[in-house]
Amino acid sequence: MTGSEAAAEATRAVVREFLAARLAGDTERLVALFADEVDWQLAENPAVPWIRPRRTGAECAAQGAELMEHTVPEEARATVDAFLVDGADAVLTGRLSGTVRATGKSFEGPFALRLTVEDGRITRHHLYEDGLSIAEACTP
Repeated sequence: MTGSEAAAEATRAVVREFLAARLAGDTERLVALFADEVDWQLAENPAVPWIRPRRTGAECAAQGAELMEHTVPEEARATVDAFLVDGADAVLTGRLSGTVRATGKSFEGPFALRLTVEDGRITRHHLYEDGLSIAEACTP
């Protein structure tokens, strides 16, 4: 296995672990997977309580728990259509949906997630999603 193949396999393993921890709601494991400081990008959306700037690994890991506080966990869905890895970078694309607990309204749309893994930890988390659909579901 070449160095670039080994790097890609290490990235793939961390991303799979991240997805499993996120699905399990394992915030402690997520804190360990995120670097101490993370390049976090998710377009701010004042109407959505779980979408806000984050910087530390603990803040990034808490996003999943905050999402579950504000949505109906049994109605949350995410599918991954593509999982591409190039060295330290991974990109996942798919669709996500859910229902906001406070309003009972649903949201649905495509997403793309770019992660960078360095020394076994996630240093970049850039999520692109349909923020308008989510904001509309949060609005009474």
